[in-house]
Amino acid sequence: MAYVRFNLVVIISNPLFISIIMKNKNSYTLILLIVLTIITGLVSENFPELKIVNTLIMVLSGFKFILVAFQFMELKKANVFWKALLLSFLVLFVSVILIVL
Repeated sequence: MAYVRFNLVVIISNPLFISIIMKNKNSYTLILLIVLTIITGLVSENFPELKIVNTLIMVLSGFKFILVAFQFMELKKANVFWKALLLSFLVLFVSVILIVL
């Protein structure tokens, strides 16, 4: 009887712990995204005359794009093809924007 109860506890509590861990990861990612957004705003306001600011803002935006794609869109569980396609698109997009600027 105790063995059956233990198995039920494991079966019921395991998804709860996984959801708590996932909520923590999402919370940490959200906090990091907010911090990166604040840093981007502060850099663009305080150093608008520097040439490197455009590059820094694009790199931070690319990093935020990767965080959103892999954490919230769960691309980390996707096929390698989709990961490579997303990263190559990001590199191409950022490169074109930086060349145009």
